[in-house]
Amino acid sequence: MTRSALVQIASHLSRYRKIHAIERVEDTIVKIVFDKGESYYFDMRRGDAAIFQTDTYKKIRHYNAPFDVVLKKRFNNAKVEKVEVPEGNRILRIWVNSSSSYKAQKSVLQFEFTGRNTNIIILDEAGVILEAYRHIDAHTSFREVQPGVKLQELPPRPFKASPEVIEDISVYLHEVFVKRERQKIEALRRQKLQIVEKKLRKLQQIYDNLEDEALLQEKSDRLTLEGNLLLSHLHLMKNYQKEITVTDFEGEERTIYLPSKSRTPAEAANDFFKRAKKLKQKAKHTHIERDNLESKITFLKRLREAICRAKSIDELQLYLPRQPKNQKREKKDDANIETFFIEGYKIMLGKNERGNISLLKSAKMSDIWLHLKDMPSTHVIIRNEKKTPPFAVLEFAAKLCVQFSAVQPGSYLVDFTQRRNVKMRDGANVNYVNYDTIKVSKE
Repeated sequence: MTRSALVQIASHLSRYRKIHAIERVEDTIVKIVFDKGESYYFDMRRGDAAIFQTDTYKKIRHYNAPFDVVLKKRFNNAKVEKVEVPEGNRILRIWVNSSSSYKAQKSVLQFEFTGRNTNIIILDEAGVILEAYRHIDAHTSFREVQPGVKLQELPPRPFKASPEVIEDISVYLHEVFVKRERQKIEALRRQKLQIVEKKLRKLQQIYDNLEDEALLQEKSDRLTLEGNLLLSHLHLMKNYQKEITVTDFEGEERTIYLPSKSRTPAEAANDFFKRAKKLKQKAKHTHIERDNLESKITFLKRLREAICRAKSIDELQLYLPRQPKNQKREKKDDANIETFFIEGYKIMLGKNERGNISLLKSAKMSDIWLHLKDMPSTHVIIRNEKKTPPFAVLEFAAKLCVQFSAVQPGSYLVDFTQRRNVKMRDGANVNYVNYDTIKVSKE
């Protein structure tokens, strides 16, 4: 924030006569509600401090640290006496007079927009520190910031005169919020996409390194044939022989080389059969693993698409979520199931047919089940403890159902009902009754 903008904001804030309420609403953000109910947010992140306004900010948590206790005690319902920006510094001071105790108390709330040393300091009228957001020891800086210490003034710096004129402070501060929010969204989007891309690269590498099933089966068939040929020609071979040329069952000449570890042709034939069996099993398992990897790669690509389309931080936070600490740990989820959390509800989505089957089998009777209407789709389950989930939760689950099913952009109907109304048939195919329908769109 430039000093010029800070000076103009201070002049704007000087028109208020009272701080109605003050609190920290995020780790680095203090909210001040002045008279007339007008709110301002002071974000004091190191190297990126700013003041903004918005009507849509959601409080993250409740804070009760010593700094927060002193902040509320000194500034809640306090009369504003002066708002100033000292010469030669990017510091905003709000002087107040509070009569909350038996006598009036004068206090100063000092916001220091000083790059990496950004801070919020609470002072008494004599300039003694009552509390600070960031404490600084004397041995780490020439300017100690600790309770009970008289705050040393920062030396003034030369600032170039700025032609910046803010015509409407409120519009300007709302634009600051929009710009910062957009930057936060893009930063979070990049972070989420990096995680997805890393997983995609890892899975794609495993997928690309899988052996070809047809080639494995071909090797298995060749070893089986050579084992049978050896058995049918044992009467012509000596035990010490390491190779033999024979006519195969189609009349073609074939030279068979016996493994060096085999002591006899009969032992070599058994070795061929064992290796052929292993290759056949490997071909079968490789096919299963290939299908599994394909489903995981498809899911991650759809997740990447959802992250790219997300329009808010709240929406982005729902993808690749961390399980809440206060939530009971359940059995480890199936690898074919993805989990999301919204408003305290756990939403699970099948990545493939096996995931869908696992969801249907593990769901409780009171859980909510969702599926695209009259179309193949992933199955979605909302964990539900015998209460009706809010519409926002149902809508998000329905959007997940659409987003992670193989559909084109457009409007879709999603049916939902309790799991007790869903009857499994073969595989993940079901019949269901007593359902409702919600309409959602995919852009």
